Amino acid sequence: MIHLNNVTKVYPNGSTGVENINLHINKGEFVFIVGSSGSGKSTLMKLLLKELDPTEGDIIINRVKTNELSRKQIPYLRRNLGVVFQDFRLLPNKTVYENVAFAMRVIEAPSRIIRRNVPAVLALVGLGKKGRSYPNQLSGGEQQRTALARAIVNNPPILICDEPTGNLDPETADGIMQLLDDINKRGTTIVMATHARDIVDAMQKRVVTLNKGHIVRDIEKGGYSDEA
Repeated sequence: MIHLNNVTKVYPNGSTGVENINLHINKGEFVFIVGSSGSGKSTLMKLLLKELDPTEGDIIINRVKTNELSRKQIPYLRRNLGVVFQDFRLLPNKTVYENVAFAMRVIEAPSRIIRRNVPAVLALVGLGKKGRSYPNQLSGGEQQRTALARAIVNNPPILICDEPTGNLDPETADGIMQLLDDINKRGTTIVMATHARDIVDAMQKRVVTLNKGHIVRDIEKGGYSDEA
């Protein structure tokens, strides 16, 4: 599903983001990427999204070697990736329904499919009655649920989550994590970078710990306290 083979990223200023990373994530896994600031988490997430290319090594997602893709081919890669960020990134002048539908229009989905899928995914994330609301009328948790609905509406096999609970209170964050767990149980592979020690400890999923650009721990069912 996701394979990083001997991946190194050196930035133009000479600093190393990650070095000699070997990471293999199977279909249906839920994997936390943890580590302190500067550990390489952000670099790793950007490499997975092809916002960065590796200096050395190969990244293979769904059997596609992403570092060999042309700029024109990148949108096809991203159709296989749902993405959720810490800061929601909703379109402020569009309703909840329109924000989610936008992700389907980008891939030129037929209108009848949009009309069928958007209400279904909004119901799945608990926003069935919020379709006509605008982002500024929503709580932080509702905004993140909208972002999550947008990320999964095209049924991507992989969901990349970069600090998705970072701006949420603990109770709201727990609700988002329950949703992510449910989505994972439906078969979606989830890779989530986080600083949230309590969430990682509670979920007991696979935990990959980075330190100074290297993987220092990879535990099948672990917690943040396993950090080296």
